[in-house]
Amino acid sequence: MTNLSTVFRLSCFVLIFICSSCKQKASSPNAALASIDLKREELLLCSTEQFGDVSFALDCNYEVREVFDLALSLLHSFEYAEAEKTFVKVIDADPECAMAYWGVAMSIYHSLWAPPNADDLRKGSKLIDIAQSLDKSEKAKQYIEAIGAYYKDWEQVDHQTREVRYANKMEDIYLSDKDDAEATVFYALALTSSAAPNDKTFYNQRKAGALLEKLFEERPNHPGIAHYIIHSYDYPELASLGLNSARRYAEIAPGSAHAQHMPSHIFTRLGLWQESIDTNINSASSAQCYAQSVNPNATWTQEIHAVDYLVYAYLQLGDNEKALEYIKEMRGVDTVFPANDLASAYALTAIPIRMALENKNWEDAANLELPKTEFDWEKSPWQEALLHFGKALGYAHLGKISAAENELKTLKELHQQLENRDSYKATQVKIQIHAADAWIQLAKGHNSEALSLMELAAKMEAKTSKHPVTPGEVLPADELLGDLLLKLNKPTEALKVYEVNLESRPNRFNGLYGAAVAAKQSGNNDKATLYFNKLLELTKSSNGERPEITEANQFISKHQII
Repeated sequence: MTNLSTVFRLSCFVLIFICSSCKQKASSPNAALASIDLKREELLLCSTEQFGDVSFALDCNYEVREVFDLALSLLHSFEYAEAEKTFVKVIDADPECAMAYWGVAMSIYHSLWAPPNADDLRKGSKLIDIAQSLDKSEKAKQYIEAIGAYYKDWEQVDHQTREVRYANKMEDIYLSDKDDAEATVFYALALTSSAAPNDKTFYNQRKAGALLEKLFEERPNHPGIAHYIIHSYDYPELASLGLNSARRYAEIAPGSAHAQHMPSHIFTRLGLWQESIDTNINSASSAQCYAQSVNPNATWTQEIHAVDYLVYAYLQLGDNEKALEYIKEMRGVDTVFPANDLASAYALTAIPIRMALENKNWEDAANLELPKTEFDWEKSPWQEALLHFGKALGYAHLGKISAAENELKTLKELHQQLENRDSYKATQVKIQIHAADAWIQLAKGHNSEALSLMELAAKMEAKTSKHPVTPGEVLPADELLGDLLLKLNKPTEALKVYEVNLESRPNRFNGLYGAAVAAKQSGNNDKATLYFNKLLELTKSSNGERPEITEANQFISKHQII
């Protein structure tokens, strides 16, 4: 990890332009700027390596164009805080550069992440007002009007509607000049960001990916192109289309913690666990470096996000030992920045739940607690629901029906909170409600009702896509359905369910194990051998001692052909 006393410093051209006598025009908008809280701290980037190649400094003074392009590169890798600081350096050197204000507004928009809060939306609106008041080219005017459509009427119009408005404006820019590479890149990102979360045709994502793939051939070192291809294809049905970009992106922008992490979205979808581990170790290390410089007493959300993917990958390799190392590390996290971050709240809650549920350690699951980190849980009902889902499953499997029903009641209350706020997250909690209730009904001996509820949960989950904040469900509904069918002595039906699960979630430890056991109980020793062998191959380098691996070895030894 880089020593933070030698944290990345801008190359000479930045220092030169900051210290140089760039002339400000008489009509500089200083008065309007005085009311806006802009980031003006030193740039803190834990690498002397690059962030990719872009060239897009519209209208700015010649002396600041390289700085503008650095800011844009940072923006394309979602290094939002540093991108804003770099755009602000352009504003300070050239206050009449309208596109610099556009850059700050884009940096606080956080496309694909949690929507900006009210303070950021007010800030973005003020920046757009300044940009619109300045002289600028027709192209700059189009870009500013596009992001302005997102900020307009933010107090009355919902986030999704405003995202669609922005996407429509970016489409106009793209259609007016298809040779404008940045227009294509931002239009593609807007398509993916504004896509309906339950659209399983992936119309927007496929369209975005096709635009970007063509452009990637011409601009192989552009960070945004590689990055947004990954986001466009971050779905089981599309993931194979993003593998080439995933393997390139970290090389294009080695200075970005997020660029080191993003390839694992594709690796996770394809079950390439070691590749996911390797890239997230790099990401977590880079994030630690950045945190020590910015806020040494806190943990940056990028590290926590990377660790969620690391734990998930280690668990699929059956390596509880390595997973537990990171879990213990995350237990020590007490302060996170940014505060109340969606990704951090999700990951810190999900990580220990994954450990308990993936290992079917129902006692641990029943005793789960919310992270000690300071979060406003009233604003995080989706994340809190993960905990109560895990506890409900734990209690139900232990036969503690009353305790399980109390957890189910809490899940229903959290669902009500989400119902009118976020339909996607409400649906995710509804799936958990049906799944938890299914295992409660099974514990009560209501087998038919249990099966109906679990089938409903699996059907609902199959119609939704995962949120980009997570590597996957804490336990897929298909796997829970397969487990329940085995409990009901229906191994043939269970095998079919496990195999469907493996199509969309390849190389999951419990998916392979469940399929092997279902095949064995069905009398299909050929398939049992196939899946047990796959499990052994998957876990051959594991440091763990999971009993499933012992069972697989015993079965193969008994049934191997002599």
